[in-house]
Amino acid sequence: MMDRRELIKRAGMAALVTGFGSVKAFALETVSLPFENGERPLVKYPQKRTMIGLTSRPPQLETPFQIFNDGPITPNNAFFVRYHLADVPTNIDPDKFTLAVKGKVDKPLTLSLKEIRKMKATEIVAVNQCSGNSRGFSTPRVAGGQLANGAMGNARWRGVPLKTVLDMAGVQTGARQVTFGGMDGPVSDKTPDFVKALDIDHARDGEVMLAYGMNGDELPVLNGFPLRLVVPGYYGTYWVKHLNEITVIDSVFDGFWMKSAYRIPDNDCNCVEPGTAPKATIPINRLTVRSFITSVTDGGKLRAGRTRLRGIAFDGGKGIKEVAVSTDGGKTWMQAKLGKDLGKYSFREWTLPVKLAAGSYELKVSATNNAGDVQPAEARWNPAGYLRNVIETTRVTVA
Repeated sequence: MMDRRELIKRAGMAALVTGFGSVKAFALETVSLPFENGERPLVKYPQKRTMIGLTSRPPQLETPFQIFNDGPITPNNAFFVRYHLADVPTNIDPDKFTLAVKGKVDKPLTLSLKEIRKMKATEIVAVNQCSGNSRGFSTPRVAGGQLANGAMGNARWRGVPLKTVLDMAGVQTGARQVTFGGMDGPVSDKTPDFVKALDIDHARDGEVMLAYGMNGDELPVLNGFPLRLVVPGYYGTYWVKHLNEITVIDSVFDGFWMKSAYRIPDNDCNCVEPGTAPKATIPINRLTVRSFITSVTDGGKLRAGRTRLRGIAFDGGKGIKEVAVSTDGGKTWMQAKLGKDLGKYSFREWTLPVKLAAGSYELKVSATNNAGDVQPAEARWNPAGYLRNVIETTRVTVA
């Protein structure tokens, strides 16, 4: 007999299969994101609350930004969804699922989910952010999904270090990279399968994880059930969902999603002049330092007097050292109080009490990490719209 948890899990899978085909049936109303052509449908998928819909096949769902004011952990049912390939698996049987570990190893493995869950587990709190998060704000505009700031989330991931599994298989001398493939696939044979790669030393650093748990529960189907790769500090393109194949190779992987896609300019700012192409590129990698005000939105209204501003900050793994807030458009700055430290890869909450008289204000927030990295005052541009981490401005009216 299945226990209650298993029944709920499989019921969720069945609901996804029956409800996946038509977004129109779930469309509720629309929301306008703060840039040109920003109208988006609000949609409801199984295992998810109302989300901002970008595409339906495959589903791409953005988290409504107000969710980030509820705390540093993003709920599973509000966590953003990003797919590249339209053949999304919705009928995965966890009892039949296997993970293959092969290539330049001494002992190729075929592991069941049950076997993986019996291994010594670890947990890490880490931000998963889509490479194209905030792309809709690029000026001039660039191709790709026109996202606002909600293609990110912070969760407590539970699973097995990738190093544990690689050591079980026995990595051979000369190994250079590890590639990762998932169960989602293309609907056309002309579309390259989605495969990502990490250098062998990174793959074996003890932090990269094969995760089956998220915030104390199973992974939601649309967030990679039953197993996904978690690469703390790196952009979400590396966080392969429905992970079922790991291959150790003795070369640098040259598949499309590493060699051609998800590339950034190879220079100090990873940027170029708008409208120009970079001379050389490298694969996108670590998150940039970012911060946001979450307690009030751009164009919002506040009551005159004392108010408590709050928000979040994060980076690619150095950890947040300080957050500064300006209420006068950047002329003067005040140090915010940092909240509980959940780990160097996590959102870090901040708060600042301020007193505002009636009038119009430009609120700004800027974070500095422990390596001294700061946010730029002006937005940097690249052809793919990646790495946005400009000091954000929130305009409010106080009355």
